[in-house]
Amino acid sequence: MRKVSVIGVGQTTFGEHWSQSLRDLVTEAGVKAIKNANVEGKDVQALFGGCMASGRFIGQEHIGALMADQMGMNPIAAYRTEAACASGGVALRLGYMAVASGMYDVVAVGGMEKMTDVSTEDAAVALAGAGDQESELFNGATFPAIYALMARRHMHDFGTTEEQMALCAVKNHGHAVHNPYAQFRKAITVADVMKSGYIASPLKLLDCSPLTDGAAAMVLCASDKAKEYTDKPVEIAASAQASDTLALHERRTLTGLHATEVAAKEAYEQAKITPKDVDVLECHDCFSIAQIMALEDLGFCKKGTGGRFVEEGHADLGGVIPTNLSGGLKAVGHPVGASGVREAIDVVRQLQGTAPAAVQLKNPEIGLSHNVGGSGATVVVHAFKRGF
Repeated sequence: MRKVSVIGVGQTTFGEHWSQSLRDLVTEAGVKAIKNANVEGKDVQALFGGCMASGRFIGQEHIGALMADQMGMNPIAAYRTEAACASGGVALRLGYMAVASGMYDVVAVGGMEKMTDVSTEDAAVALAGAGDQESELFNGATFPAIYALMARRHMHDFGTTEEQMALCAVKNHGHAVHNPYAQFRKAITVADVMKSGYIASPLKLLDCSPLTDGAAAMVLCASDKAKEYTDKPVEIAASAQASDTLALHERRTLTGLHATEVAAKEAYEQAKITPKDVDVLECHDCFSIAQIMALEDLGFCKKGTGGRFVEEGHADLGGVIPTNLSGGLKAVGHPVGASGVREAIDVVRQLQGTAPAAVQLKNPEIGLSHNVGGSGATVVVHAFKRGF
């Protein structure tokens, strides 16, 4: 297996894009990534794109062909991956594997979703398809309800509080103020979260990620060729994926994601690192409780202590593990097919030193991205190392 590096990144702003179609967003992010990588379109040998529910959201399937068409890259091979909210992370993993195997030298990976062209109710039904349709959606359990069950159990077992969950949202919004791509660039307080109204108790409006339009893209290259394109390559030191039951009620626990634990263990072994070596984390925080569980499942704190870990500032800028310095899914936005790629991009920017100055860490060397599909049936973890 060859080493693989990221040589270029690009994304759209995340938000409600009434005047742009999915194909517009795909093209914008892809062109930015190719320019950033200093490659010609003809140098890209394959495309891998994550998209969860374009059929339900905009009535368009066959997204792989759409990407190649809109990017002017016909007749190269183009693939669409679908793994719910982990669609982008899976696309990145497949692109990594394609280059590591030696099949291709340069590939583009992306993630995309156009979610705001349908009603909130229709979007909720589309997203609920990421869970078990028969046992969950059929009985009215949308994703806020599913994560609310996790939150309630975490509170019961470990004493986690609503205020601790609120602090996750407050921290993220504080970081997103500095992110020009974020959907919500506005600071909030714990009081704002607490009075924002319950969506599914104990989760309130400001505990939940929004409906979002957006796209993100990266260009990957064999590491031994990366310096031909950029003087700041970032090596993908590990790529790991794990699965769990689709339905929440069949899991071994409600207070964590076993697939995260498995994927993280594999990623740490591949990269020959431990959690203590990680300088920056972008984790999947579709709901505030998800960030608390991710910090535990990824090994940054012990099970049951994630709420206190956040409350004590250990996930803040300057903390033990600066987490979601981009603003996370909560404030950057969550175009479900795009989030896994966007998370990786923000890790890459930190390692390159190109993140917004107010949240740029000093000389970080190792970063981790964590992407979850549904309530944890698919999890993808990538580790990155500064390659210059």
